[in-house]
Amino acid sequence: MPVKIRLQRHGKKGKPYYWIIAADARSKRDGKYLEKLGAYNPNTNPATIELDVDGAVKWLQNGAQPTDTARAILSYKGAMLKNHLAGGIRKGALTEEQAEAKFMAWVEEKASKIDSKKDILAKAEADAKAKALEAEKAANEARIAAAIPVEEVVEEETAKKIIVEEVTAEEAQTEEVAKETPAEKVEASKEEEE
Repeated sequence: MPVKIRLQRHGKKGKPYYWIIAADARSKRDGKYLEKLGAYNPNTNPATIELDVDGAVKWLQNGAQPTDTARAILSYKGAMLKNHLAGGIRKGALTEEQAEAKFMAWVEEKASKIDSKKDILAKAEADAKAKALEAEKAANEARIAAAIPVEEVVEEETAKKIIVEEVTAEEAQTEEVAKETPAEKVEASKEEEE
């Protein structure tokens, strides 16, 4: 029975989440599997990988063939290196202690690279937030600057209302004059003539 180490998809549409499994090569992608070796979440940055390295090495030594993606994940987590070092131990080229020391040195180096990448990503995110804050401050200042002329326009409109009120008051006075009886008008005009 040929065994493959491959990914089994889980999660929802647009948000994949994978299990790393050892399964019969003839089984369906999401079907029966022999052993779950870990999980892979590509939605995070950097991607989250949980892997049972010793279990993966056991399956590799028993002849399981990883798919291309699974091989990249196993290599990233050090399972391929550990399998290679185990082959050196079987051949007598290395002792267990030397192989373990090499593997631990590699793991520490890999962890430092991952930490530096996380630091770079955190710094980039902080810079993006700072730029967004500056842009928002500039937009607020522009809005405030645009609001000042609006206040001047309001003052002009108030002045226009006062003028309109004065004009309506004058019109009201002329209407009162127009309402005077014709006799009063004749008397007022006689008084003006004298």
